[in-house]
Amino acid sequence: MLLAFEIELRQNMTDGFVLFGILIQPLIVAFMALWMLKGKGPDYAIFVVVGSGMTGLWTTLLFNGGNSITGERWTGTLEPLVASPASLRVVIYGKVLANVLQSLLSMIGSYLLISLIFGYPLTLSRPWLFFISLFVSVVSLVSFGLILASFFILIPDFARMVNTLEFPVYILGGFLFPIALLPGWTTPLSYILTPYWAAVALHGAAQGTLGTWQIVGTWGIMLAFSVVYVLASGRLYRVILRKARTDATLDIVGS
Repeated sequence: MLLAFEIELRQNMTDGFVLFGILIQPLIVAFMALWMLKGKGPDYAIFVVVGSGMTGLWTTLLFNGGNSITGERWTGTLEPLVASPASLRVVIYGKVLANVLQSLLSMIGSYLLISLIFGYPLTLSRPWLFFISLFVSVVSLVSFGLILASFFILIPDFARMVNTLEFPVYILGGFLFPIALLPGWTTPLSYILTPYWAAVALHGAAQGTLGTWQIVGTWGIMLAFSVVYVLASGRLYRVILRKARTDATLDIVGS
């Protein structure tokens, strides 16, 4: 896992697409959100920092985590990776962990943009709750990444499908505005998304809008989802290994 983490991190540092998704795109989102909320005052600045950082986290998890699998397939190394003695799930976990941790730079970049360029004072109402929430969010998102990565392995053309998932999760996750503004029928969809609970915990801790036990409750929900994702990924990766042995289609590239 550590070797997969290191290699993925090194490759990402030289990939322009990855760096754009981590550093540039969240800054664009932050700038646009600040421009739209310019009449609301500096109280909304920390909300924008957290929200734009969440967009960077989700984009990185969705595209970079999956593209690392696609890259293995294109270079012909996916089959040896599956056949290696190391558990495929552990290797994928290292890859996804590298992508998610690197995407935290987007939150730092948004903080610097808003604080230095716009001059808004940024303070965290409950710092220790915020950083624990961030840690739990990383764990839950990496666990969710195991599920996403399995679909990239099983479905060679899955990379085309994920293009439709980026902005809907921005909206349903409540990254930049409350889901209460959405139609009521969308609320259950938000509740089954780990990114939504991560955004709730981070926004609540940053702004002080949630009580301590409410934030702890979101941690419990995220950790429960993480357990479900890890257990489900075990089943999915057993399916992957069985198909690899019987169908020999891991090296097929989507059209």
